[in-house]
Amino acid sequence: MATNPQTRIIAGISVLDTPLITKSLAYARKYMDDQGYNHVVRSWLAGMAIISHLPDAVKKNLDIEAINIAAILHDLGWSNSSDVTSTDKRFEVDGANAAREFLQREGGPTWGHHRIQLVWDAIALHTTRSINKFKEPEVALTAAGIVTELLGPELAKAQYTVTNVTIEEYEMIVSEYPNKGLRGYLRDTMCGLCVRKPETTYDNFVSGYGERFVEGYTLEGRKSVDIMEKVLAE
Repeated sequence: MATNPQTRIIAGISVLDTPLITKSLAYARKYMDDQGYNHVVRSWLAGMAIISHLPDAVKKNLDIEAINIAAILHDLGWSNSSDVTSTDKRFEVDGANAAREFLQREGGPTWGHHRIQLVWDAIALHTTRSINKFKEPEVALTAAGIVTELLGPELAKAQYTVTNVTIEEYEMIVSEYPNKGLRGYLRDTMCGLCVRKPETTYDNFVSGYGERFVEGYTLEGRKSVDIMEKVLAE
């Protein structure tokens, strides 16, 4: 990254300002509805707030542009558009694939395989805390920002110790990009996945929404233990 990268202030948070980040915001806006877009922007801002509190010695080794873009594009898999989603992949993988295609098209010569893979991993693993927190810092920080936006800074600290967003910062973000109705929106989105492509939900947290809220949805015979107990030799 440049020694003095260009920044701007959004909702009181200083964020990196590059042409590619601007393009990624437009790309997310194109494919996401208002609630989904506000969620990814809040996640982005929360992640940047976390980074702002890190020591300079840590920040200088981060690919902050990659974190920004991963956060902004992380839920493209919620879109209703077949341009960025599939009928047979988890929403996290759809989002990661869409982000990879975006970067291959728009990223330019500084976006080689490693940087693109970093963004892919950050998006594909953002709901899998037991893995993402042990990956590269960019992957863990992307997830930490998302969790902070969803749970608030205090609860997020229990999951990601690096989370250090203040209540004041969080409230500024939510004031600018409101989260009212998020619970119902998330429920409807997850239930929609359970209805449209249930096979992508059985092995992850989305199945909890299916079991509780979707009529006819069941994990019976779908869990790994069910399959192993049925097919493995005694």
